[in-house]
Amino acid sequence: MRRRGCAGPLAARHRLIPRPRLGRVTQPAAPARQRVILDCDPGIDDALAIVFACAHPGLDLAGLTTVSGNVDLAKVTRNALSVLELAGRPDVPVVSGAGQPLLRPPLDAPTVHGESGLGAAQLPAGWAAAASGHAVDFLIGEIGAAQGEITLVATGPLTNIALALRREPRLARWVRDFVIMGGSAGRGNVTPAAEFNIAVDPEAAAIVFGAGWRVTMVGLDVTLQARATPDIQDRMRELGRLGSSLLLPGLLGYRGEPEQGDAAAGGPPVHDVCAVALVAAPGLFSCVPARVEVETAGRWTAGMTVTDFAAAQASRNALVVTAVDVAAFWDLVLGAYQRLPAAHEPG
Repeated sequence: MRRRGCAGPLAARHRLIPRPRLGRVTQPAAPARQRVILDCDPGIDDALAIVFACAHPGLDLAGLTTVSGNVDLAKVTRNALSVLELAGRPDVPVVSGAGQPLLRPPLDAPTVHGESGLGAAQLPAGWAAAASGHAVDFLIGEIGAAQGEITLVATGPLTNIALALRREPRLARWVRDFVIMGGSAGRGNVTPAAEFNIAVDPEAAAIVFGAGWRVTMVGLDVTLQARATPDIQDRMRELGRLGSSLLLPGLLGYRGEPEQGDAAAGGPPVHDVCAVALVAAPGLFSCVPARVEVETAGRWTAGMTVTDFAAAQASRNALVVTAVDVAAFWDLVLGAYQRLPAAHEPG
């Protein structure tokens, strides 16, 4: 049965305020900003997700970790630094992680995201350098030091997350919530069965889904609904240098998934933005609890997220996002982008 809104910590934005003593006037407390760490492989849609995480007033981007995926590790790390610079947040620490999957040869997507990973966008290198250390150590250290406070969002292959769980299984209890962009309850995009992020490292994904936490799976079922139509791109043209330097040239260079009918559907999907938007506004999304297992041995189906919506309640390990209010989603995203200084600078 479909549920409107995603339950759990993501939806718990407002707390009860104790009744004030007589004779005192107490203003309602403002909702706390949600601390987020983003594990990503920028990537055009990752870049748009980073900008949203920097811009939304309810989110506190505490760090970025990078993993090879859309392009190689050096490129995704450089892209993360460049996008943060454009977004006015060069202070956010960027820590690089795994340069290849756990067991399989690397699989990348320059035919989708361009050789640089950012499509036709050409951003200058950021002034800041990547932080020292490894993403796995950063994840364990930051989340362990603030248990129950940080939502971990993964928009790339799950190699870093799997490595962190193998080293520190308690990570699954320490996060406030865990959200991925990846998988599908239906068809895939890199193969008929598998979505790209899961297909890159199925063994890592299997570890992650089996770690004893609830995975909120923002997969192709919902992300293919969130497309940057010509009307949306017209609105992006009003966002100054942000629009002209990143948003529009990125989407222009995004080759999409032709098997999903991008041109007929009206524009490229912004997969990764959906995962971060869910943290900011869970009420825009519909979610269904399910049991998700990752296929690792299939000749034709490796990377498939086998989704059982009829599984016994005690065995359900995932919250599968199935729908989004598209108009409200774009109002949320573009409204956040409008808050950045780069959106008001000449393009």
